[in-house]
Amino acid sequence: MDDPKTLDLVKELLQRLISTSRHHTSSAAPPLPPSDLAKSLKYAHRVLSSRMSPSISIDEAAMAESIKRSLARQHRPSDALAFADLYSKLVSLTSSLSSSVSVPPRNRWSFLYLVKCLSNSSSQTPRIFSAGALLPSLPILESSSYSGRSSGGVKKGLGAGGVFTVSKDPENMREIALIEHSDLVSTETTVSESVLVRDVLYVAQGIDGSYVKYDVKINGYDLPPDSGSFKVPRATRTMVRRLCELGWLFRMVKDYVSECTERFPTDEVGTVGQAFCAALQDELTEYYKLLAVLESQTSVPIPKGGRDGKAGNYLSLMRLSIWFAEPIVKMRLMALLVDGCRSLRGGALAGAIHGYAQYGDPLVQEFMSRLLRRVCSPLFEIVRTWVLEGELEDVFGELFIIGQPVKAESLWREGYRIQSSMLPSFISEKLAQRILRTGKSINFLRVCCEDNGWADAATEAAAHVGATTRKGGLGYVETDALEAMAVEAAKRIDKHLMEVMYQRYRFKDHCYAIKQYLLLGQGDFVQYLMDIVGPELSQPANTISSFQLAGLLETAIRASNAQYDDRDILDRLHVKMMEHEDGDQGWDVFSLEYNTHVPLDTVFTASVMKRYFRIFNFLWKLKRVEHALIRVWKTMKPNRIISHIFGNDSATMKFQFISVLRRCQVLWNEMNHFIRNFQDYIMFEVLEISWACFLEEMDASKDLDDLLAAHEKYLSSIALKSLLGERSHGIFKTLFLLFDLILRFQSNTDRWFENIYELQPRGNSKFKKSERLKLGSQVYGGGKALMQIAGDILRKMGEDLDSISKEYSSSLKVFISQLPLQHHVDLKFLLFRLNFTEYYSRFPPGKY
Repeated sequence: MDDPKTLDLVKELLQRLISTSRHHTSSAAPPLPPSDLAKSLKYAHRVLSSRMSPSISIDEAAMAESIKRSLARQHRPSDALAFADLYSKLVSLTSSLSSSVSVPPRNRWSFLYLVKCLSNSSSQTPRIFSAGALLPSLPILESSSYSGRSSGGVKKGLGAGGVFTVSKDPENMREIALIEHSDLVSTETTVSESVLVRDVLYVAQGIDGSYVKYDVKINGYDLPPDSGSFKVPRATRTMVRRLCELGWLFRMVKDYVSECTERFPTDEVGTVGQAFCAALQDELTEYYKLLAVLESQTSVPIPKGGRDGKAGNYLSLMRLSIWFAEPIVKMRLMALLVDGCRSLRGGALAGAIHGYAQYGDPLVQEFMSRLLRRVCSPLFEIVRTWVLEGELEDVFGELFIIGQPVKAESLWREGYRIQSSMLPSFISEKLAQRILRTGKSINFLRVCCEDNGWADAATEAAAHVGATTRKGGLGYVETDALEAMAVEAAKRIDKHLMEVMYQRYRFKDHCYAIKQYLLLGQGDFVQYLMDIVGPELSQPANTISSFQLAGLLETAIRASNAQYDDRDILDRLHVKMMEHEDGDQGWDVFSLEYNTHVPLDTVFTASVMKRYFRIFNFLWKLKRVEHALIRVWKTMKPNRIISHIFGNDSATMKFQFISVLRRCQVLWNEMNHFIRNFQDYIMFEVLEISWACFLEEMDASKDLDDLLAAHEKYLSSIALKSLLGERSHGIFKTLFLLFDLILRFQSNTDRWFENIYELQPRGNSKFKKSERLKLGSQVYGGGKALMQIAGDILRKMGEDLDSISKEYSSSLKVFISQLPLQHHVDLKFLLFRLNFTEYYSRFPPGKY
């Protein structure tokens, strides 16, 4: 720039540019004053001497090709051809000149770049207005919006496209040019940056500024549109809108806190909600402190470094955006939490906040952890009180455990349960169940067992986990400590509970007593009871006295080994007559019951005892069928009646009687085989094996839930193996049909042989009298009349045997065919016991 010729060329170029700019702005512009021309010339010299580096790569051929394409896009093909011709002449001319005046290739590229920039700027309306002069803005100057000062004369600038460029500028010419450029740009707006900064700080507190105000239509803060007296550059307007987002978020968070603390009733917010609002308020307090510091910095001036010595405010919109970087992240998180958790409370609120905390950003993690510590503190305190004291101090229903008033016998099963909607996601289902059971165990011991030993166990658990059990000492980050406390408390309290159930309330003894009496395990007692109550139970049910049956029960106890059992157990055994209808016999409604009290009725509930009654009725009917077959055998055994009734002169009748008696004996053997094997299967394969498994699981039970599960498994195993399950309904009906046929066979046999016994000479006199009336003038003892009556009896007996045998054979065949279809493997073993010789496979039942 020291060459006079170069200075003249720059001056001429500047005059042409200014004249072109003035021509665009006004058709009749006054001549340019010499002072403005000198100022513009000085500014141009400074720009050209600043050594500003463009952000694009230096490529002469690419730049020439870009100019040609630009002219072609503007529909100027002739100008494009002219430029190509001039460019080829420039290249040939600079190559042919002497080396002293040659133009290096880099300078040719710079020349082409200058021409392109001037062409672009001259085609647009001028945008930079200076005092008394018009100078088009160059793209390279418009893109350089940031400059910095560093040691060693190294200058940093933001080039076109947002790329930082670094160049040497020892005389600070580039920085001075950028400062003057910013002064020129500032003349475009009528609102100063300091005013906009103050408005943004007001908006950040939810207050309308002088220009930036809340717009209900867009639900946000914005500047008014440009007018004659109000103009703001687009970039500045965009930055203001971006900064005003913080105010919109702040307003959302503040409104939520105000609603929770002022409008909502306490029972709708709860302690967790109050802790959440308090944590938000603490964050807002820190935010207020930051705004106070920033507001104090708005009036602090710092020199800009210009030659004229001007100074500006320290806090600009750009610096404000840097200060707001971290607060806006936190405010977005708080607004997100407020929007997503507005309708939640208690454990659901804590779980939702925990869900938003699953981010990898350390800033977000630290902020959310601090927030969750405050939110989870009241929740964890409720859990601590429940686990160690059994007190559910949940006034506002925020815990995932809810209780309801129930009777003592239903306390364990129905008194407390988990409310899944209130279970936080950071507490597993397994831990929640352990927490629930621990508190239930304490309440069960206190209410049902009237035991206070749990307090020592809870104290030991608290001492084992240490200081984490102090009141208010558990928080969000101490879930491991919470689990350790729950595990220790559950282990010790459950152990104490099992000791109370086994030792003080003798749970095993009562289970054994139920097995012996309700499940008919005490054989001598059952047999004697059936013998003495048989005549009574054969009567109609509505004529039987419960008091008389109770006396017979006591007689059976005193006459068997049951008399040596504990009196407390025997006093719980009573006779129970079930509901009956007209036509029912005593056998159909008789039952035994075993009374239990708190806390044993937690295991032996009313529904459980109904299942025991069903099993008892099934076993009682099986015993009754066995007893009936024994009676049939006793009836058929004294065959001496043959010699008394049929003499040598009645060989045909005697053979007929022996034949009928043989058929009756064969059918009895078949029935007895089935009942004996089926009863052995029930007593040994079902009851004894199930009891042995129950004892093992009972000893392995660590808590009351395990004990209940073991007892439930015990009952289910008996019901399933005994064909009392829902899937065995069809085969169960077939089995009872077989039982009814056996009882019918016993009833008919008693009637047959009673009639045969009446034919003896020393028979019943009433029968002889009736027979004499029937036979008219025949004399008592007439052989022909007796043989005729005996023949009728035998014929009727044969017909009844055929009918019973046919029905029994058909039913037994159906029963055996259904056994392989059962799900339990032991029922298939029953098939092997009944058909171990494959008799029923080779010969259908009844074919003999």
